[in-house]
Amino acid sequence: MMDSALNTLLEYGIHPSVQRIAIMDYLQKHHTHPTVDEVYVALHQEIPTLSKTTVYNTLKLFAEQGAAQMLTIDERKVCFDGVVTPHAHFLCKDCGKVFDFPLSEEQMYVGCPTKESGFEITEAHVYYKGYCSECKKKRS
Repeated sequence: MMDSALNTLLEYGIHPSVQRIAIMDYLQKHHTHPTVDEVYVALHQEIPTLSKTTVYNTLKLFAEQGAAQMLTIDERKVCFDGVVTPHAHFLCKDCGKVFDFPLSEEQMYVGCPTKESGFEITEAHVYYKGYCSECKKKRS
């Protein structure tokens, strides 16, 4: 899978390093929408020289280059997603988990301004909030 992470970095014009490859590999293997702290804790054992600042700067770079998404669905924390194809996110208000939902590119941009309006849309985020099936059962 490290080859996949390396290829992704190169595809998005990001200079690969041991830390960047490990962070991208983590995002590709863990579709949990991790925070900077979660990525740091997961990788610090295998890369002892890794710092939270490096993780933050790397994830920010990935988001800026389009190799990952920065999610602000939860006002209390910023999460990152290695899946950059069009999809929506659902935040469970009880357990705090973030789930992916498939959407076509057309669905992602429903209601957005058209090119004729003079705006150029470079990204769109669709967020839903509610209760996942497990938490819904517990609430019943």
